[in-house]
Amino acid sequence: MTFSNWIRREPKPVLRFHGAALLVLSLISPLCACADGPASKPPDPPPASLAADSAPVHGSAAPVIVFGFLGGYVHHDDSVHSTVQVARDLRKDYPSNVHIETFENHRVTDAHGLIMLLLGAARTGGITDEQKRSARIILYGHSWGASAAVALARTLQKDGIPVLLTIQVDSVSRSGQNDAVIPDNVRLAANFYQDQGFVHGQQKIQAADASRTQILGNFRMDYTDNPVSCPKYPWYTRVFMRSHIEIECDQHVWQRVEELIREQLPTSTAASARTGTP
Repeated sequence: MTFSNWIRREPKPVLRFHGAALLVLSLISPLCACADGPASKPPDPPPASLAADSAPVHGSAAPVIVFGFLGGYVHHDDSVHSTVQVARDLRKDYPSNVHIETFENHRVTDAHGLIMLLLGAARTGGITDEQKRSARIILYGHSWGASAAVALARTLQKDGIPVLLTIQVDSVSRSGQNDAVIPDNVRLAANFYQDQGFVHGQQKIQAADASRTQILGNFRMDYTDNPVSCPKYPWYTRVFMRSHIEIECDQHVWQRVEELIREQLPTSTAASARTGTP
């Protein structure tokens, strides 16, 4: 059985993204509560000791894992959505040396299980401290998927496994999750958000321990004067969740997301060919 088949076992019916307008109303109160202020200046870079534990991968033999999480009720392979498009672009340049997957946001447990297998549990039945320290993991997502990325990072913290980078795009916290505080096993974290309309993202993330985690920024996007077209999305999402959908369609945001991810990855075969690197 392949890893891809493993994560897709016991499929569950899913609806289109934000499948019911009632979801909008149910989210209004928690969204207002979780938006806690304007962006703040990122703290100083983390100390050398943390960087050594979870440094960018350049020729490392350690597993390199990039997991993205979709928002709403979107299926993991729905190519309309930018989370899937980023994964697709990365796979072109990293066909074998980076493990790239996308998940529905309710499948945090499955994603965690797959990470454990990739780190060595599939071979030994357990993971050594050395295997944990050598992990190279990047997590990103949109809406509920962004909150899921932070939730997975927090689960990995309990396992003693470091995370290179988390990226949240218009993060919306699900019940029982805290998408505002980044756990101290994360080296770098970035947050993109918009604050208009019924559904808007977490405005400010902060480090649980600023000496171990660097917040790259809380980047506010505004589409009032420069709207983004999302013609492939259902009409009701474009009406009731306009800005929340616009940030997901904003290629400038997702280009930056992809750049941040690539900065932490080994030099790809395609990039080496373009630059002439041996």
